Amino acid sequence: MLSLSSSIPVVGTHEHPSEGIFKSQLPSKRHGSSLPPPAGEEDGKSDETVYSPILHCMLAGGIGGAIGDSAMHSLDTVKTRQQGAPTVQKYKNMIGAYRTIFVEEGLPKGLYGGYSGAMLGSFPSAAIFFATYEFTKRKMIGEWEINETFSHLTAGFLGDFVSSFVYVPSEVLKTRLQLQGRFNNPHFHSGYNYKNLSDAIKTIIRQEGWATLFFGYKATLSRDLPFSGLQFAFYEKFRQIAYSVEQKTLDQDLSLTNEIFTGAAAGGLAGIITTPLDVVKTRIQTQLPDIPENASQKQLKRQKTLTNSISRGLVTVFKTEGVAGLFSGVGPRFIWTSVQSSIMLLLYQIALKTLDSKMSTDDCLE
Repeated sequence: MLSLSSSIPVVGTHEHPSEGIFKSQLPSKRHGSSLPPPAGEEDGKSDETVYSPILHCMLAGGIGGAIGDSAMHSLDTVKTRQQGAPTVQKYKNMIGAYRTIFVEEGLPKGLYGGYSGAMLGSFPSAAIFFATYEFTKRKMIGEWEINETFSHLTAGFLGDFVSSFVYVPSEVLKTRLQLQGRFNNPHFHSGYNYKNLSDAIKTIIRQEGWATLFFGYKATLSRDLPFSGLQFAFYEKFRQIAYSVEQKTLDQDLSLTNEIFTGAAAGGLAGIITTPLDVVKTRIQTQLPDIPENASQKQLKRQKTLTNSISRGLVTVFKTEGVAGLFSGVGPRFIWTSVQSSIMLLLYQIALKTLDSKMSTDDCLE
């Protein structure tokens, strides 16, 4: 891990110790993360808190988010097929589904179907999220001295809400293209058949209206707000524990193993907890706009329920498919959120330190 010296002026200080990320309480070092002083440190020790500029947080977050999403997109496609087509036998098993999609549809249009839609919102939404998260957390902990865990949860919620205006349309496009797979797909009939991303956007707006790009907005927020809040609350706490276990001070870096583990554990745990909400979100965003004429009463009820109510959607899935239905795709979702979170947060830390180092070097040369 990088360890960087800095002469960057202090952006903000407070005397309330925090286990937040993005700042260091030691004026001689700038780190992507900081924690309360380990047990045994002298109480009342006055240390300045040095913050990374918000712009650096935005750039580092965007880079980490885009690369993390790219690395795990194929597994996200498997999860989408499992949740969007729960009765298709060949997608029941995660490894089998992965192999089937690759063999039948290939990598670009199969496992990486919808990638262009994902990237449309990945960098900007991650950049907006990290900027909002950091700004909110600094205010709540540094200035208002609010409980740290509550601050992390709140900052995560708010960061996701602000960035949702960018990533929800991207999520709708990504999910539909993932479920569709290849154009004129002979191996799976999803009900969608877009030639590419631009065709999907034009077709959706022409046939269903621009509001469809925000279809499932409430369901997406119901999944992502708690996920982001839990993910970063877990991440902050796990890093605090890791610093304690390694018996390191704030001017030192965590081992690479713990950097990866803390991000993976936070993302994976939050991913498991929010899987039922993810199932309902996927069903809402991928259900067809027109109900077949020969649809049964059960199908009619299910479509109406999932369209209008998240809570009723959860009840409907539970009644028709049981607990297994609510947690369909939990395997790939757990792996996806774990690995994506570890990659994103590790790259975030490295990118943030690199940006801070460049700024520090430029200041020294002036």
